[in-house]
Amino acid sequence: MTQHSRDTPQFYLTAPSPCPYLPGRHERKVFTHLVGDRAGDLNDLLTHGGFRRSQSIAYRPACDQCRACVSVRVIANEFRPSRNFRKVMARNADIIGEQRSAVPTSEQYSIFRAYLDARHRHGGMADMTVLDYAMMVEDSHVETRIIEYRKRGPDSGLTGRGEELIAVALTDVLSDGLSMVYSFFEPNQVSRSMGTFMILDHIARARRQGLPYVYLGYWIEGSKKMDYKARFLPQQRLAPSGWLRIDAQGDAASEPQD
Repeated sequence: MTQHSRDTPQFYLTAPSPCPYLPGRHERKVFTHLVGDRAGDLNDLLTHGGFRRSQSIAYRPACDQCRACVSVRVIANEFRPSRNFRKVMARNADIIGEQRSAVPTSEQYSIFRAYLDARHRHGGMADMTVLDYAMMVEDSHVETRIIEYRKRGPDSGLTGRGEELIAVALTDVLSDGLSMVYSFFEPNQVSRSMGTFMILDHIARARRQGLPYVYLGYWIEGSKKMDYKARFLPQQRLAPSGWLRIDAQGDAASEPQD
């Protein structure tokens, strides 16, 4: 293998397949491998250009006649929780988030399996085994962390640790933010709004770490599955001209941001 082939990423295009978000449409993706010593730098660069990571692959939609998938990142330091967000935070005041190395456990997989069975029974991940889950967590050549969300116990005030596991987030640490790769939660805890809470917690973590953004993946206008991402404001959305600022739902995008 030549030096050029090691240092220059090679990009590939998938065949068309049914779109999981917009009925009647088909999706294609462009992807490359994230391997080697420069994987972290490449992941940073590609994320800024609208790519997402899945294991050792970075991908981005490349659909022939559709540009509905829009990369979204929350401006962490300017975010101010709405009244509804404050209620979610208060509802989960008994939850402790513990950041760990990206190591899979059977406890995590139990919740992952229950989450898929309850919410994504017919999705593309529905048949994932415990080995598939381990690969999802471990197959990363970039800086990746697991954040476990646990209920406070009688000794939590002394130990700082929670007890019963409620939710998990797999998160990449980028040079300018946190990228939420995948998150899941115990389905019998739906009243807690754990999906929302985990995003709020990541915004707070980014702010504490001096990181400007939290990357939420793709927002798709008209997709109920993705509507929630538009609520975390202010945010930036990636357009052909660059990252555009959005201050309120329904706002037109303002000038490009660096």
